[in-house]
Amino acid sequence: MTNPTVYLRVNRVDASLCAQARDVTVADLHESTGHLGYTGLMSARMKRVTPGAKIAGPAVTALCQPGDNLMMHRALRLANPGDVLVVQCQSETSAAQWGDVATSYAMAKGLAGVVVQGCVRDTDTVSGLGFPVWSTHVWPIHADKGKGGGVNIPISCADVLVRPGDLVVADGDGVIVIPRQEAATVVTAALAKMQREADIVQAVRAGATVWDLSGAAQAYEKLGAVEHDKAFDD
Repeated sequence: MTNPTVYLRVNRVDASLCAQARDVTVADLHESTGHLGYTGLMSARMKRVTPGAKIAGPAVTALCQPGDNLMMHRALRLANPGDVLVVQCQSETSAAQWGDVATSYAMAKGLAGVVVQGCVRDTDTVSGLGFPVWSTHVWPIHADKGKGGGVNIPISCADVLVRPGDLVVADGDGVIVIPRQEAATVVTAALAKMQREADIVQAVRAGATVWDLSGAAQAYEKLGAVEHDKAFDD
């Protein structure tokens, strides 16, 4: 059996940048990653468990073997306030990676939230506590504690590469991961996009149309669409 690989230190994205990212939506961050050549968006099967939750923070990572969540617990023990724990279980429905006890501990430590490729349980209690959780499955199946894996190593969570220290942002639309070295550029671009959209909203309230302001009118004109001033079955 291969011994687990555990790194005790993480080079984290700057805390002030995380604070800025909390004001940005996942959608606007996604729209600002074109220069990276990939979206950073986790699979659509990654769903928010805690209603209304939104987080931004540096990733600490755990790779868990099927049926086991020991590496999650080691990562949770090592995590700092403001961190986002990102867990990859190699067999997603083999064991619950997260529950109410881990939630209580994470809240006491001041973690920002947890993102799990795998199962979480005790969701009524977790939601009632208001701790931010995202997961690909909800299922209360038992987890052992005894297998290897890794902590604070690069993992693949819901089809996205996550490196320790990367910026993780999550809201009702999903979860996005921005490489630490690119985070400042992406967040700045997303904030600018949000301001442009706020200006559009103001213009719409003043009587302008989204059809014109969004660029849809110009794009439609280029298609050369044939319009008929009648119903299709006249």
